[in-house]
Amino acid sequence: MTTSGTYAFNPSLGELTLYAYNVCGVRNTSLAQEHMVSARMATNLMLSRWSNQGVNLWAVDLITVPLIQDQTTYAVDGNTVMVLDAYIEINSSSQPIDRIIMPVSRTEYASYPNKEQQGFPTVFWFDRLISPTITLWPVPPATNTYTLNYYRVRQVQDSNFTSGQTVEIPYRWLEAFADGLAYRLAKIWAPPIAVALKAVADESYGIAAAQDVENVAMYISPTVSGYYR
Repeated sequence: MTTSGTYAFNPSLGELTLYAYNVCGVRNTSLAQEHMVSARMATNLMLSRWSNQGVNLWAVDLITVPLIQDQTTYAVDGNTVMVLDAYIEINSSSQPIDRIIMPVSRTEYASYPNKEQQGFPTVFWFDRLISPTITLWPVPPATNTYTLNYYRVRQVQDSNFTSGQTVEIPYRWLEAFADGLAYRLAKIWAPPIAVALKAVADESYGIAAAQDVENVAMYISPTVSGYYR
């Protein structure tokens, strides 16, 4: 058996766009600038939709923020879609210790009577503004040095045609991307087949999304209130 021995298949946005138009029945030789403008817009809108539909594991990273005494609220990068897990690192004189903190809603945070209360932070409120913030409670005291660590889902990088750029997606999502783009372009340039292509796009997305998970065991346990005492 003779195989390539390579794992480099990663078509550019331009190649994926040509393929998507071919699926729509639009020949390469008939493409004009307006076709590419539509494709660029459709591509980035689709990536925005994907951010709303679930956790894109390839866009998860860890953010570290040094905490300041008496400061309750900290700025979050505007390209943050959601915060997944957060924990406080206690940098004591001995070995650092990590303790997870839990998310609360705006309403729950508003119910706290003393928002300036000092103590080890146990909860955080992620305010999903255009310029988002994270607010901690209680407020970090001066007894130790604290660091906030949180895993977040960030926005997928913009897609452009310049210099043969590729799309910031992993190999396993290429088909879902191509089929999704074909459907969105068909809505503009080939409406009669758009409905059929939507079914294909939905199937491809479902397969990719089902694979884009962490394969770990699930455990369900009650909250132990004494953990925060």
